[in-house]
Amino acid sequence: MTSTPHELPGWTHVYSGKVRDLYRPDPASGIPTAPEGTMLVVASDRVSAFDHVLSPGIPGKGELLTTLSLWWFDALSDVPNHLHADHAIDDAAESGARSLIPSEVAGRSMLVRALDMFPIECVVRGYITGTGWLEYQESGTVCGIALPSGLSNGDRLPEPLFTPAFKAELGEHDENITFERVVELVGREDAEALRALSLSVYGRAAAIAESRDLILADTKFEFGRDAASGVIALADEVLTSDSSRYWDAAAWNSGTTPSERMASFDKQIVRDWLAANWDKTGTPPELPEEIAERTAARYRELLERVTAA
Repeated sequence: MTSTPHELPGWTHVYSGKVRDLYRPDPASGIPTAPEGTMLVVASDRVSAFDHVLSPGIPGKGELLTTLSLWWFDALSDVPNHLHADHAIDDAAESGARSLIPSEVAGRSMLVRALDMFPIECVVRGYITGTGWLEYQESGTVCGIALPSGLSNGDRLPEPLFTPAFKAELGEHDENITFERVVELVGREDAEALRALSLSVYGRAAAIAESRDLILADTKFEFGRDAASGVIALADEVLTSDSSRYWDAAAWNSGTTPSERMASFDKQIVRDWLAANWDKTGTPPELPEEIAERTAARYRELLERVTAA
């Protein structure tokens, strides 16, 4: 289980987030590398909650997230993305992008083109829950957008909402912002393009999820611009358990409590255990093996259900 970045022959580590490590080719290594502008994104098994990276990680999480991202990139292949064009979804592919991924991180890595990333988390909410539900109870709004009265936690919204956030530094909370603030940050043309892309991709993904008896309650996308073509492309992960909230449709329809209706296929098990066993001061406690294994099982179940033929 990987908790620190690998040292990869032919690659230089340049950045680590809560889950992913980023590398660029090292031309000084003498090892044949990818074309100029190539980056290697490696998903670790790290898990974070309440702005802390926890120990241990979730076994197999990096590979599960990468496999799901690649499946969605393939399913949405008409949407420009940051994957190399020959990055086959087939693990057995021996040519093209896959052949350039070091064996140490095979299965948990994507070979991508570097983009000029927008400083915006493009969040789309199709259902009301989480921080949106808390705000709605206080003011009848979600991220400042007025909603009809009488909604309950977990209800479907009249229409999906684009509720962007400004990307925070590592260890800090993203800041919810208005659409007009997005316009100030990136310009009106790009702001409108990001909103339209986000809502379109969410709508398509939600329909696919529904066909698997899943609800895609909300998700967040990241986009960047290809410097050569000027095209806005989908980047980072897409529609994974870490970036999205999925619910079981049957449980949502039949459940009588929020916990029954909205049992998500993500790290909620970790959050719940940590909330019950830590006062959020000092260093978080070690996760019990049973909690890590149950979380991994939820990630695996989602992958199996989404990718089922």
